[in-house]
Amino acid sequence: MSVAIITGSAGLIGSEACKFFAKQGLDVVGIDNDMRRVFFGDEASTTWNRERLEHSLKDKYHHVEVDIRDGEAIAKVFKQYGSDIKLVIHTAAQPSHDWAAREPLTDFTVNANGTLNLLESTRQYAIEAPFIFTSTNKVYGDTPNRLPLVELEHRWEIDPNHTYAGGIREDMSIDQTLHSLFGASKVAADVLVQEYGRYFNMKTACFRGGCLTGPNHSGTQLHGFLAYLMKCAAMGTAYTVFGYKGKQVRDNIHSADLIAAFYEFYKAPRSGEVYNTGGGRYSNCSMVEAIQMSEEIAERKFNWTYAEGNRMGDHIWWISDNSKFASHYPDWKMKYNVKQILQEIYECNRERWLKEE
Repeated sequence: MSVAIITGSAGLIGSEACKFFAKQGLDVVGIDNDMRRVFFGDEASTTWNRERLEHSLKDKYHHVEVDIRDGEAIAKVFKQYGSDIKLVIHTAAQPSHDWAAREPLTDFTVNANGTLNLLESTRQYAIEAPFIFTSTNKVYGDTPNRLPLVELEHRWEIDPNHTYAGGIREDMSIDQTLHSLFGASKVAADVLVQEYGRYFNMKTACFRGGCLTGPNHSGTQLHGFLAYLMKCAAMGTAYTVFGYKGKQVRDNIHSADLIAAFYEFYKAPRSGEVYNTGGGRYSNCSMVEAIQMSEEIAERKFNWTYAEGNRMGDHIWWISDNSKFASHYPDWKMKYNVKQILQEIYECNRERWLKEE
């Protein structure tokens, strides 16, 4: 038996990974206790996605409702499957820098201590298994805001002569910057994943994502920008844009494109790697541009207002440079751009949203 342990299995990236690796013949053990509902309320609950996984994957999926902060419970799961574990994908997290400021201890223990529990159990019981961690571009803090940016009609854009004109690389410093408490807890986890790779020669990788998105996202106001934006557009829900004239830019990568990257790493793992992973120049938009696309797809006027103050630690412009990963894994190619992602989110979720009214 070959087992993949996937944390946050009912979330966006976790559920996509469950489906994908089950199709590759692995038995999936999903760890998820629906903390997203605790963080963001009932609308963000992932129960619907867990039920869909159990129905579609049947005996290829075994759900374990465990908190990743519980080291003994995590170790018990790993001990049960032992050397049958061929892959660990860690996506469970507290994902919002706004929420982290409300409960710093919870944020840190979920993101940092939880990651340490998983790394140590992998080392003890499945040291040969590749360990994939969904990190974040927030490890760079607000350093990207010091880049030379130019204001265009609908977006901020970087000076075309700058070294990061094609996207931000992994050589950007993570030091002496405002991270947000969420960013700090993810830095701790990120560095732990690197260290277990280098110190214990484990096969580990940090994928520093920008906006990870797709139709399985339980988008909410504090996390899941593109999914929540499309939901508001479809439902006529009021939406607030915070700061930067609504011209702040994000790259967006579809969950399926990210899982395809995970698969390449799984087939040929390396130790202690770090990859900036996002939509890059292929898939990015400003808030204003995303609103315009959402209006076209939903065929209704978007109900949005503008608030002058930006959120602390928020990026004005972020586009990832994926070239390091592409150089290591040249077979990986992205398939989805922002417009395609928004269209799929709308088509897959419209009926479910209507039932919530």
